[in-house]
Amino acid sequence: MDFRRYFLWGALFVSGYMLFLQWNQDYGSSSTQSVAQSSQSTPSNTSTDSDIPSAIITDTTSSNSEIPGTVSVIKSGELISVTTDTLHIGINPSGGDIVNASLLQYKRIISEDDPLIILENSAQRTYVTQSGLIGPNGPDASKEGRPVYKTEKTSYELNEGDGTLDVNLYYTDALGVQYTKTFRFTEGDYKIRQLITVNNQSNSAWKGNLFAQIKRDNSEDPSSTTSLGLQPYLGGAISNEETPYSKVSFSDMAEEPVKITSTKGWIALLQHYFVTAWVPEQGQTFTLQARKNNDFNLIGFTGNSVEIAAGQEGTLASTFYVGPKLQDQLLATAENLDLTVDYGWLWWLAQPLFWLLTAIQSVVINWGVAIILIVVCVKAVFFKLSAASYRSMAKMRKFGPELTRLREQYGDDRTKMSAAMMELYKKEKINPLGGCLPILVQMPVFLALYWVLMESVELRHAPFILWIDDLSYMDPYFVLPILMGLSMLGQQMLNPTPPDPMQARIMKIMPIAFTFFFLWFPSGLVLYWVCNNTLSIIQQYIITKRIEREA
Repeated sequence: MDFRRYFLWGALFVSGYMLFLQWNQDYGSSSTQSVAQSSQSTPSNTSTDSDIPSAIITDTTSSNSEIPGTVSVIKSGELISVTTDTLHIGINPSGGDIVNASLLQYKRIISEDDPLIILENSAQRTYVTQSGLIGPNGPDASKEGRPVYKTEKTSYELNEGDGTLDVNLYYTDALGVQYTKTFRFTEGDYKIRQLITVNNQSNSAWKGNLFAQIKRDNSEDPSSTTSLGLQPYLGGAISNEETPYSKVSFSDMAEEPVKITSTKGWIALLQHYFVTAWVPEQGQTFTLQARKNNDFNLIGFTGNSVEIAAGQEGTLASTFYVGPKLQDQLLATAENLDLTVDYGWLWWLAQPLFWLLTAIQSVVINWGVAIILIVVCVKAVFFKLSAASYRSMAKMRKFGPELTRLREQYGDDRTKMSAAMMELYKKEKINPLGGCLPILVQMPVFLALYWVLMESVELRHAPFILWIDDLSYMDPYFVLPILMGLSMLGQQMLNPTPPDPMQARIMKIMPIAFTFFFLWFPSGLVLYWVCNNTLSIIQQYIITKRIEREA
């Protein structure tokens, strides 16, 4: 029995199957089933009391007291505008909610200069964040509706070198309680610090709860650059004391609402390369929630009840992140928030590869060149293993005619044929598994790098050379996939020809099948595969010629 060939086939099948499963998980229809079933409804033009959750959660299925309702459509001219070097924010004076957010350093489409819009409140799309105070005396729980805040001006700008910018919103209720809602922006950062100060000038104690949530409809991810209608994961994620990171899809929210009480963690909504997240004050008790109400998906938290005595003042704080999945900024915002850059079960291998990739890129200033150089580094690490594999293949190629003769000699008598083959292997010191085991060892590296290249926002709209202006997108002219197929064909020419005619025919089809499979892969991943195959061909060619000369 040709153990080496069966192991090689097994390795190809397992790697291809795992790659297909991960692609289907991240980009298949299952992760966005609710998106495909979306019925785009126009948001109501009036704000209702059901916009806010209840302070005391007793019924997890209630749609009135626990789950926010509609968000009013506000004209852009009526919003409070805030501009920093990274963000352009629109704040609705009614409720003091952030309803617009654009990332100034990221384009919507690579060929245009329009910034990428993350949060949006329009007739076509609802993706906003809401926050405030609820409970017995909370102004956001008033029957009269959300509080309408006043501000000193309607436009703010964080100038270079200022460091931080505080945008203060003011409201005073009928009892004389003064509320100051502060959004603190930091230069070069995507997190927004929120401080709600309650100055209780009434004659009795003030009681209330802090709440914050993200509200999104079922519209598709506008930042996605994938092809063939395939979409990346779009849904929620939760972190708490027991579980550092777990996903909760829109369909999961619809089937069973999530409610977790914790003193540590956060709740987020993920798109392909971007994330919005609310981070409560760590160490205080809060309830994380994720649920669905009609066409809206809602995730957020509610804090424990707070009491402020008459004549006293208190501040309730939280942090909101809206921006790209930059691991350093995510980790600086909250513990485990960097796990939203999901590298799958091979994260322990993907993280060092990402670190090496970014270190190389910081020197060469080109992500495509960095990918090529990381291939060189990986090949150097596995140089001896690859050499052993190629020597085994070269010997098998050398004795290919002899193996064919044995098959013809013993015909269907597999017992005698296997014994004769093992005797030949032993005599010529050939390890039938020597050609496939090194390949199996290297396969996790390829899968880990696959996740790195798929998840890293750094590669979004990153140019390489000539026609490749976005390494996160497919090669528009299919040059790299064709080169990849030719490199696979070159490797086959150096490998021993399978004695079985059926195997030989299937092996000839493999380059065509893989070329078709890679047509829609991100060009950065195909570039890695082409470079890996090219270096492998060079190394295998040298070793094969050396074995032939020795013969």
